[in-house]
Amino acid sequence: MPKLPVVSGRQMVAALKRAGFEQVRQRGSHVSLQKGSYRTIVPPHSDLSPGALLAILKQSGLTRDGLLKLL
Repeated sequence: MPKLPVVSGRQMVAALKRAGFEQVRQRGSHVSLQKGSYRTIVPPHSDLSPGALLAILKQSGLTRDGLLKLL
C-alpha cells in the first residue's frame, strides 16, 4: 500500500474535480464538492493532515492509488 502524499487543499480540490466532482458551494474557506451520492468538504487554505486526507478519500470513494493517479 503506497504511503500518503503531502497534499494541499487546492491540489485536492483540483484532483477531485478531475475525478468528476463538482463544486456545490463554498462557505468561508471550505469547499463542498459532490458527485452522485458522494459529498466531501475540503479546506483549501493549507496542507491536509493525514487524518483529514483519509477522511476525504473515504467520503469521496477514492483509493490511495486513485488519488496518486489524479495528482
